[in-house]
Amino acid sequence: MPDGAVIGGSVGLLVAGGFLAHAARGRASTVFGPSVYHGDRARPAIALTFDDGPSESTVALLKILARHQVPATFFMCGKNVERLPGVARAVAAAGHEIGNHSDSHRRFEFRSPTFIYDELARGQKKIAAHTGVTPKLFRAPYGVRWFGLKSAQDRLGLLGVMWGIMGNDWKWPASRVAALLLDRARYGEIICLHDGRTTQVAPDVQSTLEAVDKIIPQLKQRGLHFETVSQILCPTKT
Repeated sequence: MPDGAVIGGSVGLLVAGGFLAHAARGRASTVFGPSVYHGDRARPAIALTFDDGPSESTVALLKILARHQVPATFFMCGKNVERLPGVARAVAAAGHEIGNHSDSHRRFEFRSPTFIYDELARGQKKIAAHTGVTPKLFRAPYGVRWFGLKSAQDRLGLLGVMWGIMGNDWKWPASRVAALLLDRARYGEIICLHDGRTTQVAPDVQSTLEAVDKIIPQLKQRGLHFETVSQILCPTKT
């Protein structure tokens, strides 16, 4: 009987742990707050998103997007906006969408609701102060959500956004990143890439730049067009 109790307890812990892991990291999970990870699967539109910026390389990315006439959504960290306000303003001036990616890009798991709210609120405040844009979208650092996030999002009027494809551009060469995106891109996809590396100064994002420059014309040739996250979620009705 004791052995059975131990086994039953262990199984219970495993089940609870599995549920918590899915709730925190599962792209379709809404346990810790409203969250989306794709748009309309019937429309030939996709959204490029960039996390962890702005960085010193964001300007180069803006030039690539401008050359291809493609809009994107930038999930910015408050500390990076504070460090590079001119770059953040350039993103807004170019007509791209800006989302909140927290203030300092610290992980949320096992953090208090107060910590989580403060991270969102500081990010929101700094982005608004330096760009004039008050974000409506939020992406959790590392895609990890936790207790208290729903309340924080509700208080700040933020919708959580995950992704359908993670580009792994912080660790893979451009050729591999591009191959992955070209293989998996489909209608309604939200693609996650990075124009920064957490809050690092002058990060190397060359892989991202090269991959983006390569995939855009090829995806256009397939009949896909690019939209911001808000556009892909709520397309204009004609």
